[in-house]
Amino acid sequence: MTNLPDRAGRPASPEMRAGDADRDRVAQVLRDAAGDGRLTLEELDERLDAAYAAKTYADLEPLTRDLPAPGAAPPPAPSGAAAWRPLPDAPSWNGGIGIMSGFQRAGVWNVPRVFRAFAFWGGGKIDLREARFEEPETTIRALAIMGGVDIVVPDDITVHVKGLGIMGGFDQRASGPGVPGAPTVVIRGLAFWGGVAVKRRKSSRQKKRDKHLKAPEDD
Repeated sequence: MTNLPDRAGRPASPEMRAGDADRDRVAQVLRDAAGDGRLTLEELDERLDAAYAAKTYADLEPLTRDLPAPGAAPPPAPSGAAAWRPLPDAPSWNGGIGIMSGFQRAGVWNVPRVFRAFAFWGGGKIDLREARFEEPETTIRALAIMGGVDIVVPDDITVHVKGLGIMGGFDQRASGPGVPGAPTVVIRGLAFWGGVAVKRRKSSRQKKRDKHLKAPEDD
């Protein structure tokens, strides 16, 4: 990455320390490449770990060397929407049913435009922290009768909770805006003698970044 200028405007050497913005730009290029089918999920995870652990430009440069628009410097960050593009080899589910049992949708998966969840004397968990979205707006229709549905959303997407609770609870507190370019998730439905809980949590990507940022740098 010898053509990336330092703060004084001089070309940076491979041994120069990488900053948070440099790591984020490389990570975004990797996610974009995975969305285009150029990297598998396993390769994406391995390279993201390496990107957020990188100390110098020399550590970052090999991670994008075999991807489009190569160059010594990390390419400019694409639009934020690229982080949520569907992945061709990720599973897709249109719904989940828990009748005196349970279901779980979690990990890296492609979320359709409409997802339906039903829990009767049972429960279900819908985890969107690592999910990709097929449309800019997704609707989750949740029906919980003497059961419960837990929905976990990353804290950087837009969420609107519009469900109704009758002798039960439909948590509205997770409603709020996300970052520019993020998808929107609308949660509708009914909780009757049951509950639908919606919680915001950090994604593993954000946790990895926080972990590496807090780690003391080598002398």
